[in-house]
Amino acid sequence: MALMNTKAIFLDRDGVIINDKDFIIDIVDMEFTHRAVEALKYIPSDYKKIVISNQSGVGRGLFTSAQVDDFNQVLLARLKINGVFIDEIYYCPHKPEDNCTCRKPNTGLFEMAQRQFKIDFTKSWMIGDKSSDIQAGKNIGASTIQVLTGYAGKEPGAQVIKPDYYADDLYQAVEIIRNES
Repeated sequence: MALMNTKAIFLDRDGVIINDKDFIIDIVDMEFTHRAVEALKYIPSDYKKIVISNQSGVGRGLFTSAQVDDFNQVLLARLKINGVFIDEIYYCPHKPEDNCTCRKPNTGLFEMAQRQFKIDFTKSWMIGDKSSDIQAGKNIGASTIQVLTGYAGKEPGAQVIKPDYYADDLYQAVEIIRNES
């Protein structure tokens, strides 16, 4: 088996990188959260930057997987223009009641990333705004940071789970990672 020695920062998309606008699919609604672009530039180069996102709007019939793919391509292009490269975006298209293995807090998408990039979860971080993000990070054994942008852990049906750290925004989360690494 190949050595799993790559470090990654797993990032939720909506509420962390871009403002969460409930089932966002129209690129005109895409706005970066405060200091997000600067934060992504500030991530140490020895970490893979991987977005893991629940996109249940697909399963709910609000938009298609192709629309999510198009939206994500525009996001990647806008980040690239600003000097930011994201290694990969994975998303779950299922509704919560579908009981799939890929919807956070489940670990299916993280395991795909681990196979693709040989990631050591114990050297990695999960940054999210929802309790499901934090639980997913804990489920893989990563360090967790809950940002106070987006839902800030107060989403409908939120579970009570304590992250390793709290941060005002993505930039402060990256500062925490840089200080702990």
